[in-house]
Amino acid sequence: MTAYAIAHLRDAAPHPEIAEYIERITATFEPYGGRFLVHGGQHEVKEGNWPGHVVVISFPGIAEARAWWDSPAYQEIAPLRSRHIAGDIVLVPGVAEDYDPAATAKTLRESMAAG
Repeated sequence: MTAYAIAHLRDAAPHPEIAEYIERITATFEPYGGRFLVHGGQHEVKEGNWPGHVVVISFPGIAEARAWWDSPAYQEIAPLRSRHIAGDIVLVPGVAEDYDPAATAKTLRESMAAG
């Protein structure tokens, strides 16, 4: 099942280390089947407040996403970003192709009725 690394990055100021990070990051996730789906760009806020930028990298599964994050190659370049950009980063598994949100709602309703 596909998994994603999702970053909400804020307060990014131009810096040579950020340019180096961007130049090097693809080589760190490609061995794990990763690829950019979203990398910065303009976003449209529909509710709430979302300052900054969004980055989404897809992986074949959560094991690959974790392996990339923990890899020596990524950990070597991560400080190039984290020294200059505040943000939140999560790894999250996707849903199966046959995912049915109605089943999730049913389970939720059943748990509320039981509790």
